[in-house]
Amino acid sequence: MKKVIQIPGAPAPIGPYSQAILANDTLYVSGQIPVDPASGELVSESIEAATHQVMKNILALVNEAGMSTENIVKCSIFLKDLGNFEGVNEIYGSYFRSEPPARETVQVSRLPKDVDIEISCIAVK
Repeated sequence: MKKVIQIPGAPAPIGPYSQAILANDTLYVSGQIPVDPASGELVSESIEAATHQVMKNILALVNEAGMSTENIVKCSIFLKDLGNFEGVNEIYGSYFRSEPPARETVQVSRLPKDVDIEISCIAVK
């Protein structure tokens, strides 16, 4: 069974995709960028602020599916500049105090809306 998870607490998709899909006990969260869902504005004053906003967007979707960070098993981080790795890692790590999920972090040439960071994840009940 497949259920679309789409809530006002996360930015609306900017293309033909769902914010997240719950399939049985697995939640697939689409790549989240640092858009403040309340204002629709990009959070771009620093990579740390952008990372916080991305994680807030992810948590809004994960929580809507009845899960928490404890359920996240895999994350993919896409950065425009790997020179931002340390700042991203510090903020990202603050959301996973123990048993952090598996992940990869890669540098890409461009992201939607020309943002500096995008993160997707998979969570399991």
